[in-house]
Amino acid sequence: MNDYAPSPAETALATAEAEWEGDLDITVKERPALLRQIARRLNAEKTTISPPELLHALCQVRRRQWASTLMNLAHRQGQVWVRKNDVLTAAERVSDPLVGLETLSALLDSVLEERWRDLADHPGEVLEEVRSDLADGGTYLSARQIEELSRSIASAFGGVDLGFEDDLILSEGKRQQEQEEIRRRAEERRQAELARLARWEETLITYEKIPAILHCSIREVLRWIAENRLPIAKRETQPDGLEIFLFDPEEIRKLTTEVPLWRKGLSKKDKSGKEAISESKSGNEAIARVAALDRFAGHFRTARALKRRITLVTGPTNSGKSHTALAALAEAQSGIALAPLRLLAHEFREALLSRGVAVSLTTGEERIIDPTARHLAATVEMCPFHNPVDVAIIDEAQMLTDPDRGAAWTAAIMGVPARHIFILGAADCIPLVKRIAALCNDPVDEIHLERKSPLRAGHTLKLEELRSGDALIAFSRRDVLDYRAQLLEKNRNVAVIYGALSPEVRRAEAARFNQGEADILIATDAIGMGLNLSIKRVIFSALRKYDGRNTRNLSSQEIKQIGGRAGRYGKHEDGLVCVIDGGGSPSFVRHMLEAPPEELRELRPLVQPDADIVQAVAQEIGSDSLYGVLTRIKRAVLRPDDPNYRLADMEQALEIASALEGVENLDLNTRWTYAMCPVDMRDNGVPRLIEWAAAHARGQIVHPPGTGRLPPAINAGNSELERAEKRHKRLVSWRWLAMRFPENYPALEDAERNAAILNDWIESVLRTKSRMKESARRFGEKRRKPGPKKTHHEKGESKNATPKGQSDNTHKRKKKK
Repeated sequence: MNDYAPSPAETALATAEAEWEGDLDITVKERPALLRQIARRLNAEKTTISPPELLHALCQVRRRQWASTLMNLAHRQGQVWVRKNDVLTAAERVSDPLVGLETLSALLDSVLEERWRDLADHPGEVLEEVRSDLADGGTYLSARQIEELSRSIASAFGGVDLGFEDDLILSEGKRQQEQEEIRRRAEERRQAELARLARWEETLITYEKIPAILHCSIREVLRWIAENRLPIAKRETQPDGLEIFLFDPEEIRKLTTEVPLWRKGLSKKDKSGKEAISESKSGNEAIARVAALDRFAGHFRTARALKRRITLVTGPTNSGKSHTALAALAEAQSGIALAPLRLLAHEFREALLSRGVAVSLTTGEERIIDPTARHLAATVEMCPFHNPVDVAIIDEAQMLTDPDRGAAWTAAIMGVPARHIFILGAADCIPLVKRIAALCNDPVDEIHLERKSPLRAGHTLKLEELRSGDALIAFSRRDVLDYRAQLLEKNRNVAVIYGALSPEVRRAEAARFNQGEADILIATDAIGMGLNLSIKRVIFSALRKYDGRNTRNLSSQEIKQIGGRAGRYGKHEDGLVCVIDGGGSPSFVRHMLEAPPEELRELRPLVQPDADIVQAVAQEIGSDSLYGVLTRIKRAVLRPDDPNYRLADMEQALEIASALEGVENLDLNTRWTYAMCPVDMRDNGVPRLIEWAAAHARGQIVHPPGTGRLPPAINAGNSELERAEKRHKRLVSWRWLAMRFPENYPALEDAERNAAILNDWIESVLRTKSRMKESARRFGEKRRKPGPKKTHHEKGESKNATPKGQSDNTHKRKKKK
């Protein structure tokens, strides 16, 4: 006897199928999911479903498969611009469970056209936005893909009748052809420069061959090398550590007339009284200005002509290092304040203005000039080297060891033309600052300050134990936003700070936290410099970080610099440094906080060539190739084990210089300026920069990047936020170039307006509660509207739907909104 009794859902399904005229092709695999959909529509009073309800339920079951089918089709056709949300939205719009592939494709086309119209107001702008977004992820479109994408965009704006399609295809085809030609020329010229360098290196000789040229003995050659009379063209270190000097025979021949004088212990003198190696301009002499640090110091003639003195003020965070220096700067007749960040340069300016001192501002992308001012606030890279002042401040001197920016601090300390220089930083910088001061013959006074409020190590904390006034430190943007989402789910108001945010947004987020609008601050180590923050406890999420090269333990200086933000003087009695449970050991934090300053293993300051040195080397080697000049500097003289200096990382400049080889009609100084432009290498930065440079070379105006269409902040997710941050970085690069080439980048006001729009939108997104909570609220409002009733059990199932189910509901609600 069979005791099986069909469930109410099975009975309702059988009844509805019987009423439906036709075959719905319900598979065995689909049936369990369909029964669950039907069960959600039933209750004690409703035991059947109508055929339209059955169709709707079956559509719900098949949506995921339709979306998968559309995504697979897009991949096969090379439509890399199709996103998951596009296919999900298209699947949501299907009302016929027996829909065919042609109809599905048409629905996807309509979704894409809506997306294009939402992205920008003109088809050309849409194409550029889509192309840039794909390039950000490393995807570049072929000619066929460009043509297909152009047709889709043109259709969204009226189709071929308006001429958009052909214009887009022709314009993009021309652009790609130009870019390909630039790449081809760049590679040819790069290879030519490398061949030129190789030929030059093949002509170099060892010291044993010099006697035949100068008609002297080996002993004399060795003595003249020791006396630095013979210019060394290249130094090679053998595997056994032995160093070999190589010489350019052409340069050696020029010294023939010097030999009789050298034998008498005499030498020719230049007009300044300094010994001259030869009468000719020597590329090796130019390179030596970088290679020998004492000569590099001599490069800053105005500073060397002044009688300078240095006051080195060191101490931990929250020790008041800038107070005395700012007072002296404000009282001086003229002065300069150099900061590591644009945000801090603004703070220096505001501090001087509050003291009644007129002051101008100069950063890489911004200038506020007061013609009456004799004081300047600037970023370190913008240090002026020619106009003497009374007092200068150089902040965060521990940045001397930074591999990317340390050379800017070296140049600023050596070259700032001030009679009294206040250098501020952590105690770790003392040996390196003293080394530079000695090379400049500048006396140094030292002031060491102690922290104004105690700082101690705490214990481990769980995430739910964070309280108002805490700062949680993570080491990537993704981790910051993940922690933000978790804390928002716990109904905590949070502010966030990380490197991709502009200074304006960071300041706004800091203000929200300081004013109590946000309970908790989540930040990367970007809070280590700048930003006055009223933090009670600093909590590390981890005690290891990836530094761009390796994953390593945090250093003592990093823990002191970041942890030192806790317990701001005047706001909190003390500061506490804790660790999230599972993130590391509090004893490690305690040990790092108590550790003395780390001994610097490397006391050779970082240096890099400047425009004058680049020009001098180019003239000597007879080349206008920036790539050739930088390669010559790097390979010919600047070796890793030089006893006097370290060459700063030039890889980004070399990559840009290499790509610029394909752009014609730009002089060497212009190329060097482009090579120094701050670009995000992970955001297709170099190809975009080369496009701008090519337009510049053609005499065309380079328009500023746009904002794109920004969705309402409440609907913005992490991908939209990241896209806006990248657009803002592009504007930073564009504004940097506009400060240097105003004729080619004239729309500075437009760029500043776009940057302000993006800043406001990003800040609005960061202020907003999670979309999940907002979606839940809207869904609750929708459920209160008249409609089929649901049982308590069915409501629970809806609440616990899978993430993909939530996405489906989200798209459906967006459609109905």
